[in-house]
Amino acid sequence: MAVRGPLSGITVVDLSRILAGPYCTLLMAEMGARIIKVEQPGTGDDARAYGPFVKGKSAYFASINRGKESIALDLKMPEDRHTFEKLLEKADVIVENFRPGTMEKLGYGWETLHKTYPNLIYASASGFGHTGPHSKDPAYDMVVQGMGGIMSVTGFPGGQPTRIGMSIGDIGAGLYTAVAVNAALLHRCRTGETTKIDIGMFDCQLALLEGIVARYTVEGEVPGPIGSRHATITPFQAFKTGDGNIIIAAGNDSLFVKLADALGHPEMAQNPDYKTNDLRKLHQARLQDEIEAILAAKTTAQWIEIIGLAGVPCGPINNIAQALQHPQVEARNMLVSVPDGSGGTLKLSGNPLKMSAFADPTTRDAAPDLDANHAAILKELGLD
Repeated sequence: MAVRGPLSGITVVDLSRILAGPYCTLLMAEMGARIIKVEQPGTGDDARAYGPFVKGKSAYFASINRGKESIALDLKMPEDRHTFEKLLEKADVIVENFRPGTMEKLGYGWETLHKTYPNLIYASASGFGHTGPHSKDPAYDMVVQGMGGIMSVTGFPGGQPTRIGMSIGDIGAGLYTAVAVNAALLHRCRTGETTKIDIGMFDCQLALLEGIVARYTVEGEVPGPIGSRHATITPFQAFKTGDGNIIIAAGNDSLFVKLADALGHPEMAQNPDYKTNDLRKLHQARLQDEIEAILAAKTTAQWIEIIGLAGVPCGPINNIAQALQHPQVEARNMLVSVPDGSGGTLKLSGNPLKMSAFADPTTRDAAPDLDANHAAILKELGLD
């Protein structure tokens, strides 16, 4: 077998659907693991019904499930349960994102599986985890974005509650699940011991709040939305230019001196109100007005060249089309070709996990049609 990544040789039985669990197993597939996706007969993963569609097939589903295999099994039927259990015999990891208690009702909870398949790592991603008073509550991405506080610090003061522009609730949980699974595989390799991984989407939202939690617990401040600017670093935000906007991130005092020089106003850095970051934060509104008055004289592109040459981190605010046209995308293979299953090709996000020991091909295998690998998997398991 060709070694496609550090997880080559690892087999994952994937019961998850929609996004959190499938994103975890997508990352594992990108690292070389074999992902056998177990789906509900007839309908399959709910994400198969999410657009956009290409010739009747979901591009959304393809973006998260490329390179996996699909077998449809009804885990309430004895014959399909037998097939599922044969799969578990050869699996290293099982991933699911059901509501807590569902796997136990099916007879496949951690305690049961651990006794029967001691080599199996069990990974669960659910809304609130398997413990706590809300563990059985249903949750979707936007629910945990709201409950976890992220929406409360997103947007502009006085504006309407704003969802992060991508599914950070699901993606965050998927990322943390993948990290935990890899750690569990290493632990198994070192000790022979397997473990249950219990990831709550709500927990992940809190973990992603970084310094925001510390500001509240240390200072008693309840953070709110502050637009594009950084809560503790100034100037570190989007500014208006003569024809649009520019991001300027002067993250320390020396960068602020360089910025003042690039703007043609070195005296700005000598202003007693702007000598330190704490002082600049205190006078942020006035400093923003002064900088924007200077920036109005030139275009965003002109200022990016001037400020960038001065060594100050800066950049445009790209839309998605502009972001995908950036030369780094091609240079870093961040837009790969994936067959759409109907003779065409999809362009989907590449793998950001670059490793010198492994190739990063420009193509990926297609996402599977529902139950596409049933016969081959049965044959492999020695079943009719």
